[in-house]
Amino acid sequence: MSIQKTFFNFIFFFLILLIFSNQAVATGPTKTIETSVNDVINYLKDPSYSNPQTHLQVRNKIENEVRKVFDFSEFSLRTVGLNWNSFTTSQQERFNNAFSDLLLATYLDKIDGYNGEKVTYTNELISSKGDRAEVQTVINLSDGRTIPVVYRMMSKKNTWVVYDVIIENISLIKNYRAQFQDILMKNKPEELIQKVEARAKELHNAASVGNSKLGQ
Repeated sequence: MSIQKTFFNFIFFFLILLIFSNQAVATGPTKTIETSVNDVINYLKDPSYSNPQTHLQVRNKIENEVRKVFDFSEFSLRTVGLNWNSFTTSQQERFNNAFSDLLLATYLDKIDGYNGEKVTYTNELISSKGDRAEVQTVINLSDGRTIPVVYRMMSKKNTWVVYDVIIENISLIKNYRAQFQDILMKNKPEELIQKVEARAKELHNAASVGNSKLGQ
């Protein structure tokens, strides 16, 4: 499964998770996601989002909201894995920024993809120490198929954040890690960083073009 396809699924299901479900947990990690998703949906429904004069401002608000829930530094560290130590401090910072931009740009490009899917909660597990959690859900598609989605979260400074998503038993982190390891086996960290930076820039440029077309 490609990076873009996996992330599209991840973002797509995150977007619809909790909005149309009648089984949301009142407190804890699920409530954290619920609040953030509802805020994003409200931004999407705001007429300012479709207005080319104010679209970018609303888009930035959505980006800030996503950053509250997804710990992109944790995504970066876990995705690169043991190779992280081969990055210099400067390279680690550049990769984290580029990877965050890539994930955010992909997310913002795909958030209009909701198509009436329903979500059912099957379980919420919290570790004995209370610092890790899994929110287990099932996506019910219109054609009758179901897709299991698990959100792995951790508590940082009394705030629940997402550090991995598992869709049909495929971990987002492991999927990226496998692809990044292939690159790092043949190239230095700088090559990977440049590839991620280039892809993130490409998506941002595409978004800018899309924003300019809103007024046409």
